[in-house]
Amino acid sequence: MGQSSAVIPARLPIHALRPSQAASLATEMLTHIPALRSFALQLCRNPDQADDLVQDALCRALGHLDSFTPGTRLRSWLFTILRNGFYSGLRKSRREVADPEGLLAARLAVAPAHDGALAMAQFLRVFAALSVEHRQVLTLVGAMGLTYDEAAMATRLKPGTVKSRVSRARAMLGENPWPQADGATIFVLNQASAAPSRR
Repeated sequence: MGQSSAVIPARLPIHALRPSQAASLATEMLTHIPALRSFALQLCRNPDQADDLVQDALCRALGHLDSFTPGTRLRSWLFTILRNGFYSGLRKSRREVADPEGLLAARLAVAPAHDGALAMAQFLRVFAALSVEHRQVLTLVGAMGLTYDEAAMATRLKPGTVKSRVSRARAMLGENPWPQADGATIFVLNQASAAPSRR
């Protein structure tokens, strides 16, 4: 069984390249810059982006000289690096949203969790300052969602008295805004203290 042993050129690791070989490859890379730029312009049709692509391709090539197979065409290898860089950037840009002014990012900002905790602690202090009667009806109607009639039955009060107490309790909470909370937190706390009352 006569097998022919074909010699396949091995990839030389970077440290196996002699300094003169590395310098020779770097010098040859410089001769391909005009062709690389022309190819990059055909791909992206933007001179600034083309220059960036060429620079990126050359930097990648210099950083990965160990993956260049001696005896093959350097120009083809550089074109492949440039093309792959272009398509990688294209895929990445499809997942990104242009936001040069930072407007979209600003809308995505979330208030820190401690703001809500501080505002809630402040709300609980104000709520605790209400009379027991006001806290009771506000909890039944605002927090538990009972109707005025259901809250009246639970407290053995008249529905008109429950409405009056809930109204006064909400007014007392509204008189003491939360100065340290941001607008979103105040909105949430106001919504919680002014839950829609059902009749």
